[in-house]
Amino acid sequence: MAVRRKAAPPTPGLAEPQINKTAQIHSFANIIGDVRVSANARISPGTSIRADEGFPFYIGENATIQDGVVIHGLERGRVIGDDGQIYSAWIGNNTYVTHMALIHGPAYVGNDCFIGFRSTVFNARIGHGCIVMMHTLIQDVEIAPGKYVPSGSVITNQQQADRLPDVEEQDKKFARHVMGIEKVFHPEYCSAEDASCQVPQGDGASQFSLGNGQTAEVDYQVDYQTLVGSMSLNTETVDQVRSLLRQGYGIGLEHADKRRYRSKSWLTCGAVEGHREDQVLAQIENILAEYSGEYVRLIGIDTNAKRRVLEAIIQRPDGIATPQRTRPGKVVRAKASSGSGGSSSGGLSPEVVEQVRALLRQGYRIGTEHADKRRYRSKSWLTCPQIQATHEAGALQELAACLEEHQGEYVRLIGIDSSAKRRVLEMIIQRPDDSAPSTASSHFTSSSNGASPAYNGNGNGNGNGAGGLSPETIEQVRSLLRQGYSISAEHADKRRYRSKSWLTCDGINGNTEAQVLAELKNRLAEHAGEYVRLIGVDSNAKRRVTQTIIQRPEAAAPAPAPTSRTATASSAVEAPAPTSNGNGKVQGKLNPEVVDLVRSILRQGYQVGTEHADKRRYRVKSWQSCSPINSSYEPEVLAHLEGCLAEHQGEYVRLLGIDTQAKRRVVEEVIQRP
Repeated sequence: MAVRRKAAPPTPGLAEPQINKTAQIHSFANIIGDVRVSANARISPGTSIRADEGFPFYIGENATIQDGVVIHGLERGRVIGDDGQIYSAWIGNNTYVTHMALIHGPAYVGNDCFIGFRSTVFNARIGHGCIVMMHTLIQDVEIAPGKYVPSGSVITNQQQADRLPDVEEQDKKFARHVMGIEKVFHPEYCSAEDASCQVPQGDGASQFSLGNGQTAEVDYQVDYQTLVGSMSLNTETVDQVRSLLRQGYGIGLEHADKRRYRSKSWLTCGAVEGHREDQVLAQIENILAEYSGEYVRLIGIDTNAKRRVLEAIIQRPDGIATPQRTRPGKVVRAKASSGSGGSSSGGLSPEVVEQVRALLRQGYRIGTEHADKRRYRSKSWLTCPQIQATHEAGALQELAACLEEHQGEYVRLIGIDSSAKRRVLEMIIQRPDDSAPSTASSHFTSSSNGASPAYNGNGNGNGNGAGGLSPETIEQVRSLLRQGYSISAEHADKRRYRSKSWLTCDGINGNTEAQVLAELKNRLAEHAGEYVRLIGVDSNAKRRVTQTIIQRPEAAAPAPAPTSRTATASSAVEAPAPTSNGNGKVQGKLNPEVVDLVRSILRQGYQVGTEHADKRRYRVKSWQSCSPINSSYEPEVLAHLEGCLAEHQGEYVRLLGIDTQAKRRVVEEVIQRP
């Protein structure tokens, strides 16, 4: 028996709702005030339509308001309906407002629209035939007819609204599916006490009473793949496409018959356009159907770098989609070993485990890339299948499986910010020479105390000129990388050092701390017996931010401890406070007066700089600028200053206080004399 009601009981001070006699209003719906419900409209249980502040409301013919929808309006603000009259909220004919949506006037929703679950429309106008997906916010804009609003969108300015895509057939298919289920399930409302209204079956379908002794059978097991038109794609391919789109990559496809497959002469398929997941998957399915009986491979394209990041076969001549995934039976449980790094045996070092844990805690996704030695040299990495797990244990297990699958290759860990479609981390966790656990730890960053033996050539943690890096140098490299600077090096023999004509070393191409330190160590070994200085480069501004000598010819023998000659901009972070040498002069150490002066300059918001001059230049007041001090952090400034004094021993050095706003000097103080 259908349950209908004519109107809500009259509310004092408010007009009574005007409900067409053919409209279906559930007894648990709440309608108050000047609400005009048209013919054949359907109001579901749990809805709240309150025209107590802003009014009137209009609900068009054949419109459906699903469970939990709220329609309300502000006292101020009105829209013009299709009949030319003024309304607080207008919902057009044949429009479908789904579960838990909020329509808050002033708001206009045109005819034949679909408003997705939990979406909000406020102070906005939505044209005819628009489809708004789930969990969206539309405010203060006007959306043209026939536009598609993706799930999770926040449309709050007109520029965003103008860029929305047009509705496509698969979008209409989804909307029709939701509306069709509602109409078949509830052609008219039945009493909750009437057991004949719902007779569930056990075969994936349900029979629902039509109220007149007839029943309709509906298959309610509708898979997402059906809705997006990718029924023939398996979950691995869908996940791979999703991973590429999240990282902002383009999608391409190639095909080959058996002869071309053997000769590796692939042919390009038609272009895959669009960035929406459902659109891309639908196009891929069509291409697979077009080239059934051939090999088809998926291509991930980095359009900015104009390179491929993935090549994965997703169809073979038998027509089965078989993307290249981890070999079955090769999943290795991740375990934090006591001292080994990421090796080909599948074990994960504590550093990698901590890195994965940190990425997951920040809400980032985990990805991996692999490359053989040739691809590693050309920096053309291939993307592995994205790690789908969002909990630590699952992510570590998938990561260990990836290392196992790509034994003998380079593998790097990728941290992905899916929202911004950018990478937040690139870290090599496996190298081809990782055959022995004893060598694996050299590919990871040093521990927090900065004393990793992998970078100390003499094994005692002290820097030397034969290829070892001091803890101070390691800390400075770490500091520069954290600030986004690049690292390079220069070398000079004694003659070139005196004439300051340095030669550039081979490029340091690493992206992680471990790579940079390893390459820097090699440069020191290559130029043993020469001066080597570390260069910090601001690539954006195309300038140097630091120049620090990290090796000198006289330091060829292992030193018992690092001297002031190797002091760097980051070494003071954990170093004890500088002390005076007792005679008022500065010889590699800063006396208390200089420290106080630096502290005073920084407290006033000024920048610290230095200049140097030999005796001749000092007499003619022709000072030369030292490398800039780009930090305002006191320990780093003091350490950088100490390194400058050590580099220019035997010369005058003066401290500068610089007002960068007024572009003038506020302090000039000589702090070292010959």
